[in-house]
Amino acid sequence: MKGTLIDFKHSDKEDLELRSSALTGDKKSLEKLIEKHYAFIYNIALKMTFEPADAEDTTQEIIIKLITNLAKFKGKSSFRTWLYSIVVNHILNMKKRHCETLIGSFDDYGRELDKMPNRKFPTAYSLEPDKQVILDEIKYSCTAGMLLCLDREQRLIYILGEIFEIDHNLGAEILSVSKANYRQKLSRARNQLVQFMNSKCGLVNKKNPCRCSKKTRAFIDAGVINPNNLLFNKDYIKKIYQVLPELESKINNELERQCAFIFKDTPFQNREELKAKLIKALDSDTFKDSLKMA
Repeated sequence: MKGTLIDFKHSDKEDLELRSSALTGDKKSLEKLIEKHYAFIYNIALKMTFEPADAEDTTQEIIIKLITNLAKFKGKSSFRTWLYSIVVNHILNMKKRHCETLIGSFDDYGRELDKMPNRKFPTAYSLEPDKQVILDEIKYSCTAGMLLCLDREQRLIYILGEIFEIDHNLGAEILSVSKANYRQKLSRARNQLVQFMNSKCGLVNKKNPCRCSKKTRAFIDAGVINPNNLLFNKDYIKKIYQVLPELESKINNELERQCAFIFKDTPFQNREELKAKLIKALDSDTFKDSLKMA
């Protein structure tokens, strides 16, 4: 897989070579190292925070930590493990982002969905392909809200372990917990989401009255989505499941598999403007001083 896609099978060799060159002042190597990892970091940040602006800020903060700590990498773990640990620690300890303060428990979220009236799909967006684009945006927004009902650690573990299918050995290592504890935390997060979706979401359980098409007008009226400025159907290159090494999930439970696929069926975003901003930032004195760049 290339550049901005997730490469779970890559060796550390290229990362280590790029790191060594970057530490000698080779700006191109540092740019390549950033390009290789920034999209994965951004997509984790977006699922953790919901809003692109917060995801961009979080990504930039993590990239700064990556750059300023490159010389501290001692090779006691793989470079990827070291980098993911920086990502995890930063996200778990950063200040609460805007949407994290708005959405509470699953019960609260369920009550808010119930309050939204079921109405006919807006005529202005009823023609294909506009209708499907809007329906997808509703689904992405709603499932993003579900993730925010989990506490930060559970949310992060679900994103890493279930959505991006990071192996439990690596997951346990980057979170500094035992493998058994990691699996237990993932199972708990998975069960909470499955229970909520099975009781509320019409995509999972056809007996549930909640349908994206019936909630569209309410989502638009509430300002949750703006049809003229979509948050999720923008700058994406593939669906998440398409950038994973295996399409077939290893989950045995059919309901869990169905719920997980809904989350994997969301865009994996490239965010070219963010990459350009990060690369441009390398010209700042802060980065030049930290790496002794010429």
